[in-house]
Amino acid sequence: MDVEFEAELWLWEARRADSWTFVSLPVDVSAEIRDRAGGLSRGFGSLRVRVTIGDSTWRTSIFPGGGRKAYVLPVKRAVRRAESLDVGDLARVAVEVIDL
Repeated sequence: MDVEFEAELWLWEARRADSWTFVSLPVDVSAEIRDRAGGLSRGFGSLRVRVTIGDSTWRTSIFPGGGRKAYVLPVKRAVRRAESLDVGDLARVAVEVIDL
């Protein structure tokens, strides 16, 4: 399953010193992924994906967004630097769900 969307980067700060930058997949796309996955998931309900933002492509996982109805996708620092992105910026994101 391949999807493309535009999303704002946002910051989640853990109780530790860590902070993570994410984008949220659209709610309707997340619902379709959940339906197609049919309960298939890895740790923390994750699904493996291949992601492209700009010229950067990498493999990672999407995760259920807790109180959000959408899956969330971590955007690692190396990608943010390579693509000149920061929290609050909009990014064009292509996601291929590998586990489906």
